[in-house]
Amino acid sequence: MINEELLIEFGGEIRDFKKKEVFFEVGHYPSYYYQIVEGKVKMNNFSEEGKEFIQNIFIEGQSFGEPPLFVDEPYPANAIAVTKGKVIQIPKTSFFELLKSHPEVSLIVNKSLARRLYYKSIMAPEISSQTPERRLIKLLYYLRAHDQNNEAEYLINFSRQQLGDLTGLRVETVIRTIKILEKKGELEIRNGKIILISKD
Repeated sequence: MINEELLIEFGGEIRDFKKKEVFFEVGHYPSYYYQIVEGKVKMNNFSEEGKEFIQNIFIEGQSFGEPPLFVDEPYPANAIAVTKGKVIQIPKTSFFELLKSHPEVSLIVNKSLARRLYYKSIMAPEISSQTPERRLIKLLYYLRAHDQNNEAEYLINFSRQQLGDLTGLRVETVIRTIKILEKKGELEIRNGKIILISKD
């Protein structure tokens, strides 16, 4: 997303993180801009009953947790490492200095935030829908588009449980729905991996 050398120039540092490491929790106030170099990070919430709902899963090259930086509000979700990896973190004040000095970077950040809002907009009616197939296929196509992968076949690098958490479906429903979508030719299963097939 943002050039790593530019982030480091403005005070960013690369650090390792471990699986299940917590970057921040609900209610914490933001101090850093985070961008993933390697690995995966999820943002989640829990219901009163303790059920996890994953807001999003971020991968290499993506940033997470920016909105509260701009409105000076506490985080509405937790950020937890799904795998081990590396992240660049830059202090909030230094990040704003970077944006002021490089307006083109502000456009990149705005585009990223707009894409996430778009995702929320298209997924909201699907999550409220009673059709698991529509929820799941919308998510899979979003993941491919967000990864900017134009290949005819796209590997979905998420577990069935993660797909369930992202769509509000039980893992058993996800497994059953994947089989239905496979029969319809929307995707293929190879060695247990989900391959999204382009209709183009």
